[in-house]
Amino acid sequence: MDREVMEYDVVIVGGGPSGLSASIRLKQLAAEAGHDISVCVIEKGAEVGAHILSGAVLEPRSLNELIPDWKAKGAPLNTPAKDDHFLFLTASRAIRLPTPPQMHNDGNYIISLGNFCRWLAQQAEALGVEIYPGFAAAEVLYDENGAVKGVATGDMGIGKDGQPTANYTRGVELHGKQTLFAEGCRGSLTKVLFERFKLRENCDPQTFGIGIKELWEVDPAKHQQGKITHTIGWPMDGSTYGGSFLYHLENNQIAVGFVIGLDYQNPHLNPFEEFQRFKQHPAIRPIFEGGRRIAYGARALNEGGFQSIPKLTFPGGCLIGDTAGFLNVPKIKGTHTAMKSGMTAAEAIFPRLKAGHAAGAEIAEYPEALKKTWLWDELYCVRNVRPSFHAGMWAGLVYSAIDTYLFRGRAPWTLHNHPDHAQLRKASDMPKIAYPKPDGVVSFDRLSSVFLSATNHEENQPSHLTLKNQDIPISTNLALYDAPEQRYCPASVYEIVRDADGANPRLQINAQNCVHCKTCDIKDPLQNINWVVPEGGGGPNYPNM
Repeated sequence: MDREVMEYDVVIVGGGPSGLSASIRLKQLAAEAGHDISVCVIEKGAEVGAHILSGAVLEPRSLNELIPDWKAKGAPLNTPAKDDHFLFLTASRAIRLPTPPQMHNDGNYIISLGNFCRWLAQQAEALGVEIYPGFAAAEVLYDENGAVKGVATGDMGIGKDGQPTANYTRGVELHGKQTLFAEGCRGSLTKVLFERFKLRENCDPQTFGIGIKELWEVDPAKHQQGKITHTIGWPMDGSTYGGSFLYHLENNQIAVGFVIGLDYQNPHLNPFEEFQRFKQHPAIRPIFEGGRRIAYGARALNEGGFQSIPKLTFPGGCLIGDTAGFLNVPKIKGTHTAMKSGMTAAEAIFPRLKAGHAAGAEIAEYPEALKKTWLWDELYCVRNVRPSFHAGMWAGLVYSAIDTYLFRGRAPWTLHNHPDHAQLRKASDMPKIAYPKPDGVVSFDRLSSVFLSATNHEENQPSHLTLKNQDIPISTNLALYDAPEQRYCPASVYEIVRDADGANPRLQINAQNCVHCKTCDIKDPLQNINWVVPEGGGGPNYPNM
């Protein structure tokens, strides 16, 4: 069957803050110029916001620029940030430290990023943007000159055997004069673009973290709306990058999460279990006792910063948002930078569209314009903070203080990043970690957690977690690293199963559990796992996350 073709001026892949901000800015510019353009956004989640996961504290700088009257339009920024607390944890104590200047939150808001994106989608649709949730972009399309001409959504109704079922429906081709890729961290199509157009040739490797989050409803006596707490230290050892957040939202809800740098060395480490263990700390556990856990999720995040930003443009399109790596790690914020990148791309593209330039051009104006914005300077000034922690927590804290207070972020050198997957050491060389069993009060197992994410996939479809080499999980991962995919996945997707006598180990992939965090695609030691999109609409369905 031939695929249906839909033509647009601009196709945007991803309904997160960068993609939606780009679509809104394009329509605003078109309205100001009296020049109509067609813009569509496709989103693999069942609805906009279904796959969005972040802490999140929003710095409203980009929102003020994009929609100055956002308060009158009912933006869901309901909780102004109030008190900042920064704690160093030992196994039994919580020591308050001065809050680093980048982490001050005056003027910011504690939000649900999913709800914020749902609101942005409403603003975009009101301007005439066409948004198609439940459509996963599975393939990049190219014209006869090799320029990107759009994307194709995945076919629906393919069985596990790879053959069409009675429900088979062909995907749709979406063609655009420009295609913006706003897939978020570790975008599956963005990886293809990196290779085809050599976009990562002149930058550091990207480095990542895994963020695991729960949403709780707690005793009103323990809730302080607007309070923000971050911790470092226990349960991480001094050589592993990690820390927590607790954000007190409205309605007696607290967003609690833990982030661990995916450059950790010990293959026995289990990020999910570290998070559960963190909640047992004597300064943390009382907050959640008597409360109710109402949501769970996980997502990888870019931590490479300035020196890991790839080339942003190629014939026919560009990269925006976290798929390009605009997260400000010391601030623990990336929404405002993602939005700004999308807005800047829109402002660079629109004059070309208005002038009637042919499809497939490379918009060199976009990165040049971005370098003149506050975003570029903001990321440059914190570029050395995250890589300074390669030398350990204390070295990173000392260096970060020097870099911040003495050099003001403008030291005459740049520290560099390393690829996360290459950092694992052999299991035999590293200590095993004994994790406490979940108590069902503040700590839980992975499968009951995945249930709270409302994750669902059509079971009769090919696995979207593909292996380049079927032998590596046993011959290398199990033999050398004790099958770390069993632990770094926060959703119990990967499992080593054996015969009744313990022989013949093999990797079982429970793809229906996948919460689309992308950790496996990042951390696999030989980069043997390739995450591709499942059928559109599959995956988690995060409420208020």
